[in-house]
Amino acid sequence: QVQLVESGGGLVQAGGSLRLSCAASGSAFTINAMGWYRQAPGNQRELVALITSGGGTNYADSVKGRFTISRDNAKNTGYLQMNSLKPEDTGVYYCTAKIWVSPTVREYWGQGTHITVSS
Repeated sequence: QVQLVESGGGLVQAGGSLRLSCAASGSAFTINAMGWYRQAPGNQRELVALITSGGGTNYADSVKGRFTISRDNAKNTGYLQMNSLKPEDTGVYYCTAKIWVSPTVREYWGQGTHITVSS
C-alpha cells in the first residue's frame, strides 16, 4: 500500500514563503506524474501545479511566477515552493500522484495540509 504524506503548511503573512513536501511511502512502486491541488473554503478543489516524470511542469495562471513545483525521484518526494504568498492562496493543499503498483497505475491523494495567508 502506498501513502502520500504532506508537510510544511501553516500560517504566513502576505508576501511570505512556504515550502510544501509530499513524501510517498510503501514498497515496489514507481511515481509517474505528481501534482498539487488546493481548496479554499466554499470553493471547489483546483489544480495548482503538475510535474511529469520527466520534469515537465504546468501551473495555474494564478500562481505562475510565484510557485515552483519540483521532485526528488531518489527520495520519492515532491515539493511546492510558494513565494510572494497572497491571502487568496489560503486553503487546504493536497498532494496527488499517479503511481504504478504492479500491475496498474492509480491516483493517490495525501491528507491535505492547511495554509493560511494573513493580510
